[in-house]
Amino acid sequence: MIKTSVEPWIEAPLRAFVADAGVLLALLLHPSGQVLAQHGFFRAVDVMSACALAAAIHASSAELGRQLEGKPFSGLHAGNARQIYLAEAETARGPYIFLTVFDQASSLGLVRMYFEEFRATLAAAAPPPVAPQEPVLNANFEGELNRNLAELFGRA
Repeated sequence: MIKTSVEPWIEAPLRAFVADAGVLLALLLHPSGQVLAQHGFFRAVDVMSACALAAAIHASSAELGRQLEGKPFSGLHAGNARQIYLAEAETARGPYIFLTVFDQASSLGLVRMYFEEFRATLAAAAPPPVAPQEPVLNANFEGELNRNLAELFGRA
């Protein structure tokens, strides 16, 4: 299995979550869809597709929650044999989206419990922001995405 991250402070919390929760796939991404860490993916195109879908689902469900209940929906879960769990993790560097896929070897309860630990560990490990946040979709987005994918799959 491939377990990698673009930033070193993400690696230990991700490894602990994957080991404890027994998940098949895990993905940490920026709300814009830019990948920061992944576990279990073997092809960059799968990571890009999962990031795009996760970012879109997160954005649309958050807005739908605001429209219906006045607050974003959080901790989305779906599936039967293979299940997904999509939630937000807040750090000093801002919010991140976390997507994980698991099967009968784990359970939603375990995934939620270990996600709470992951969220706390990630927030504690996050260094403070080094520069003001750039616009989410800036001119370098595609280049940054390709650089992160190359680094994650050992082609940097």
